[in-house]
Amino acid sequence: IKVSAQSSFVVIDDKVYQMPTYALFSGDDIYLPMRSFLSLLHRYAMPGIFYDEVKNMIVADLLVFNITGLAMEEKTNGTVVRIKTTRMFNKGALAAWSAKNGWFYLTVASGVADSTTLRRSKPTGIVRAVDVDQIGKTAQLAFQLRSEVENHELYQNNPKEIVLTLRTPLSTSIEKIKRIRDSWYINTIVIDAGHGGKDGGTSGRYGLKEKFVTLDIAKRVGRLIEKHTNAKVVYTRDEDVFVPLWRRTRIANENGGKLFISVHANSNRNRRIRGFETYFLSPGKTSDAVGVAERENAVIKLEEEISRYDRLTEDNFIIASLVQNSFMKESEDLGAIIQKEMRKSIPTPDRGVKQAGFVVLIGASMPNVLVEVGFLSNPQEEKQLRKPGYRQTVAQAIFQGILQFKDKYEHVLDAEVKG
Repeated sequence: IKVSAQSSFVVIDDKVYQMPTYALFSGDDIYLPMRSFLSLLHRYAMPGIFYDEVKNMIVADLLVFNITGLAMEEKTNGTVVRIKTTRMFNKGALAAWSAKNGWFYLTVASGVADSTTLRRSKPTGIVRAVDVDQIGKTAQLAFQLRSEVENHELYQNNPKEIVLTLRTPLSTSIEKIKRIRDSWYINTIVIDAGHGGKDGGTSGRYGLKEKFVTLDIAKRVGRLIEKHTNAKVVYTRDEDVFVPLWRRTRIANENGGKLFISVHANSNRNRRIRGFETYFLSPGKTSDAVGVAERENAVIKLEEEISRYDRLTEDNFIIASLVQNSFMKESEDLGAIIQKEMRKSIPTPDRGVKQAGFVVLIGASMPNVLVEVGFLSNPQEEKQLRKPGYRQTVAQAIFQGILQFKDKYEHVLDAEVKG
């Protein structure tokens, strides 16, 4: 409780109240208008204190709080408020009603509320704010609402809690579900063209650079998405520029990406090896996977802020992978679908879906995969990847995989709304 000389305002539990006249200052003392100040204390801080007009006395009863806290839980059709109590109240002691001013009131006769604790309760659902008032020997709890209440239910089955259920109209509940569903729709897809600028990536025997292959395929995938879906496409780069690995997933997160697809071309000392493969983030399980990740991660040496990766030890990498575990199943599923679509149309070996530690995928808060479209180290695949028609086939396969994944997961969301 805070008071100030020459001021009519009183601060109680960080809320400001005003007395009809201001406090006086004389010598070292502050004088307060007794009746109005005690009235504020009685209503908002100390229910046991009041001024007895007849006896001309300040009375202080040592009251014990019997309403000690509350918790709220949002449901699809409204909000449940659980009010913690220490005693059983008579049925007639409880009353609740909705006012036209956007507030819902609950009174408890013989209730003594711990106003400080109750006001600190975290609002949720349709409850925007909570206020408490002690009117004589009756506690009044007030709930500011975000929307109208269709009806309510109030009961106390045991001495430990009063339960208040605030029900919203069915149409409001359906709209709420739809908003949640819409937030999970795959409406923004991030396409990451590997390498770029001073980082050319790997090169083929005949001079074809990875950075040109990845940019061309990435833009082809993006155009297909824009043409055949309502999803927004975000490119981590749409020209031959250098983009640090850490910035690529930041671009995805800041743009609200729902999928992250990183396009690369592979390389191996054995020029006979060819084929396509898809990776999701996890410490590498095979020597081949580890080798591919090491080659793709080598771009870090070209970055100006190498210190960003100093703490990325194997242990820390495992932790980073676990942080993304909520999307690991979806990422693996996305990789499998893309791999299946590529197998249908690309005449090279299917090398499968694998796990590896690609730094470019760390921090992507969404399902994410890295697609190796072929081996530039294999002369035959390098020649194929030189052809615009072949790159279009690869892009079409990646797009079909994205489309199937999108349809599969959005179908589940639609089914939940209908259910």
